[in-house]
Amino acid sequence: MAELQLNQTRNLPRRRFDAVIVGAGGSGMRCSLQLAEAGMNVAVLSKVFPTRSHTVAAQGGIGASLGNMSEDNWYWHMFDTIKGSDYLGDQDAIEFMCREAPKVVYELEHFGMPFDRNPDGTIYQRPFGGHTANLGEKPVQRACAAADRTGHALLHTLYQRNVRARTQFFVEWMALDIIRDSEGACVGVVALEMESGEVMVLEAKATVFATGGAGRIWAASTNAFINTGDGMGMAARAGLPLEDMEFWQFHPTGVAGAGVLITEGVRGEGGILLNCNGERFMERYAPTLKDLAPRDFVSRSMDQEIKEGRGCGPNKDYVLLKLDHLGAEKILKKLPSIREIAIKFANVDPIKEPIPVVPTIHYQMGGIPTNIHGQVVAPKGGNPNAVVDGLYAIGECACVSVHGANRLGTNSLLDLVVFGRAAGNFIVEQNLQAASHRHLPENAADPSLERLAKLDASTQGEKVQDVANDIRNTMQNFCGVFRTSELLSEGVSKIDELAERANAIHIADKSKVFNTARVEALELANLVETARATIVSAEARKESRGAHAHRDFPDRDDAQWMRHSLWYSDNNRLDYKPVNLKPLTVETFQPKKRTF
Repeated sequence: MAELQLNQTRNLPRRRFDAVIVGAGGSGMRCSLQLAEAGMNVAVLSKVFPTRSHTVAAQGGIGASLGNMSEDNWYWHMFDTIKGSDYLGDQDAIEFMCREAPKVVYELEHFGMPFDRNPDGTIYQRPFGGHTANLGEKPVQRACAAADRTGHALLHTLYQRNVRARTQFFVEWMALDIIRDSEGACVGVVALEMESGEVMVLEAKATVFATGGAGRIWAASTNAFINTGDGMGMAARAGLPLEDMEFWQFHPTGVAGAGVLITEGVRGEGGILLNCNGERFMERYAPTLKDLAPRDFVSRSMDQEIKEGRGCGPNKDYVLLKLDHLGAEKILKKLPSIREIAIKFANVDPIKEPIPVVPTIHYQMGGIPTNIHGQVVAPKGGNPNAVVDGLYAIGECACVSVHGANRLGTNSLLDLVVFGRAAGNFIVEQNLQAASHRHLPENAADPSLERLAKLDASTQGEKVQDVANDIRNTMQNFCGVFRTSELLSEGVSKIDELAERANAIHIADKSKVFNTARVEALELANLVETARATIVSAEARKESRGAHAHRDFPDRDDAQWMRHSLWYSDNNRLDYKPVNLKPLTVETFQPKKRTF
């Protein structure tokens, strides 16, 4: 391919679709299925083969109040989600999600998803952290599971349905930037074929971001290497805000030293956490829910045990997850992948001995602001709910906000299918087949081409991985489970320096074919935006709420901070908007102190 030159947009190959979806995980493929089955011309871009998307790693289950094990209803699920969010979740969106949950799970069942079954043939449900009956009275079994491979089952089911619906997949393609017209509407994306280095303009009447999270801005993460915040980076470069980026969930049980996820389903099946004294310490922190308290609560409790000298191992830097008392039969039937992970990554067989675990970065609650239809929301002209025409975001890269300051386990897979389906339905209702494509600006691809040309022309500078690793270590050290004003302030300065260094990177291999360093350099630009958004938003929030635990401000401050943060890339600017405390049909759940 010839060297890229500026102002060459008009010479780039173009393809037109009714809808382009960036990302082939659970939300992207649930949305594309809805569109393809409605007869729309749909393209799905994915950096990896669709069934390798990160949804495949979800283990424990999908939450829905089916009531197959004991009495349950959507109202209790809604209460648990709002309380779990530390009251920062928008109650209208939460009600919508919890009401839709049984419907989307039964739909998945009819698609052929192989859920575990009870003897009477109904879907098996296991307990999960923060899920309760009767507004917090006792634990309830709400997680619909396919052993400990629920995400795997979901992703393969959706992929097969999409193949049947003739969805077009662009495999090993990376979106570089969104294209906006003179009125600010989104008219498509600039995309790169990773194998050949070819750049193409994909025009669309609807562009949907389903790019997943950005857990790779931390050194210790349960996330796949592809989770580099591509959707957030593209949104930030286009002048759009990122919402609630200070809230990142540390999963309590990552394998110590490896970061690989051990599902909460282990504790749902009866596993318990122990300190070096063999004590089941969660009974002290959460007398009612014990090991099944919400994740932010359990992570902080584990961190406290370690900091107070009750950790295990030679360095006393982890705790133990004991499940041998469950018996070999139950472990092999309900948790087969967990045993495999423990043997491979911790060198222990959980049938015989406990697994060493530590809190590990897992999930971002924030992202691109959207409404319940998936439309991207960006305040404009005094209208806080103004939407960006033609642009949608769903899944982990979006912030609806149903997770607020802390997500309940199993609500991630639920979020994917509920809002992937809702966005799909909304786009279908727009009758886009009858509409014309908006005008494509002549210089539409120039910013992307300029970035590529700069990378290809670089003759000196740092290696991509050196800068990326410094970002991860900085976030790990200055924006961890517990935060302080001093740490966050220093971290903001360091990330600003790293953003400058990221502008002066060098790619040794200039070949366009299979040049992974080139792709990693493009991903680095997205990592930088996400890291800046996270640490600047965290430094500004002077309270502790959900996953944002601030040692200098240990209490939740509803008077000052019951609001969503909005970060803009230009000048690291922050704005705020109110939390929607008004549900769709029921009374508001008033904020209360969280106890378990």
